[in-house]
Amino acid sequence: MEKVSLSVAIITKNEEDNLRPCLLSIFFAEQVVVIDSGSTDATLKIAEEFGCEIYSEEWRGFGPQKQSAIEKCRLPWILILDADERVPALTVEIIKKIVTDPQTPEAGFSFPRKNYFQGRWIRHAGWWPDRIVRLFRKDAGRITSATVHEAVEVEGIVGALAFPIEHFTESSLAKILRKIDKYSTMGAYEAYKEGKSSSIFSAFTRAFFTFIQNYFLRLGLLDGRQGLTLAVTDSVNKFFKYAKLSELIRINRGGKK
Repeated sequence: MEKVSLSVAIITKNEEDNLRPCLLSIFFAEQVVVIDSGSTDATLKIAEEFGCEIYSEEWRGFGPQKQSAIEKCRLPWILILDADERVPALTVEIIKKIVTDPQTPEAGFSFPRKNYFQGRWIRHAGWWPDRIVRLFRKDAGRITSATVHEAVEVEGIVGALAFPIEHFTESSLAKILRKIDKYSTMGAYEAYKEGKSSSIFSAFTRAFFTFIQNYFLRLGLLDGRQGLTLAVTDSVNKFFKYAKLSELIRINRGGKK
């Protein structure tokens, strides 16, 4: 198949269930860089099957990991993807048009992201359009250094495309709980470095209002049982992030764990 002058950067760890459809959706990219941080499943085999350039690196946080991936990209345009994301056919065509047109004035582009959870497109509680910058010129973009909630920074004009990227977020409740533990820990350390304060009471208050906001004020209730599950898991994540921050503060002040 005809390739275009585009590099795609992906970070992975145990993504065998997601990586194949992701790579199939970017068949048109000339270069695909995969930074892996210790996969023990078939992730690396799948990446090799698709001819990806694979690098094994220790985990340093989302921002540093993705920045390492884009530094290994050699083509003029870079697309950042997560392994559980897909590029639909119409979006493929607009990306191909952008990167092959020498008159494209923009330095980067944002996409709306269609998030699917347990088989349902989630349209409320801030999950749609969930606009994100993912396509940018190599000499104009970088990833923020945040270990969690990283973002692409672009120097220059950023266009807003109407064509989406699809995101099939984790639907297994057991895996979601493990992710909450991981993300809340990273978020707590990030907040601690920023000098934020917290207590168990404030952690509960934040979690309670997060649920009220997402489920009622932002109409997550219209997304059925999936909307309720997401509102609960988001509030639980919020509670543990700030409860862990409170614990970090206590420990570093010499208090008991």
